[in-house]
Amino acid sequence: MKTKHLIAFAIALATTGGTALAGDDHGGPVTPKPYTAGATLTKSVQASITPDKALEILKAGNTRFAANKPLRRNLKAQVQTTALGQFPFASVVGCIDSRAAPELVFDQGVGDLFVARVAGNTVNEDILGSLEYASKVAGSRLVVVLGHTSCGAVKGACDDVKMGNLTGLLGKIKPAVAAASTPGERNSHNHAFVGEVTELNVKQVVQRIRDESPVLKALEDEGKIRIVGALYDTSNGKVMWY
Repeated sequence: MKTKHLIAFAIALATTGGTALAGDDHGGPVTPKPYTAGATLTKSVQASITPDKALEILKAGNTRFAANKPLRRNLKAQVQTTALGQFPFASVVGCIDSRAAPELVFDQGVGDLFVARVAGNTVNEDILGSLEYASKVAGSRLVVVLGHTSCGAVKGACDDVKMGNLTGLLGKIKPAVAAASTPGERNSHNHAFVGEVTELNVKQVVQRIRDESPVLKALEDEGKIRIVGALYDTSNGKVMWY
């Protein structure tokens, strides 16, 4: 958007009673401010969130979601407040599964999370690059690889499904299939086997992020971010952490 159009947009919002803000990003020194659940994130609030705090926020959000007690948010106000800038505290690599949307699962609002979604919650250079931007440039404190139970991509990998471009994608899950040791049939009919592959895939993707992104590995080694795995249970809405 050209500068004059951006200015016109801000003026239009202001004259209609709205606001077009970028939190408190004034380009100068930032004084950290305490995090308040449900409030729109600003640069100052993001600055106060540690990697451990980010994980704590997501855990609390999932507890609310599983209990069907989400926070009440003014989403329209959050849209306006984040119109010119965003300061998410965490990044999530999730599956495209319609039941496992990270913003819902973790009860977060507009501007809280960076989210990359692909079948099987795996990574490639595009997703790794996105995560590097989120953490190194935009200040995200946490990277979460979020798998889920009853994952169709994992089942497809277990059954050695081959179909167009999906073949290559499922190939990224095959190392987890090979590593699984659950006895019995090594296919999607063996639910315990699928469960083990699902968990292994999450853990392997976490390690791949460290192995294939020196940028993220360095940030984690410096204590600036954490990289963790998680598993969402589609039967009860709860997330288990690794």
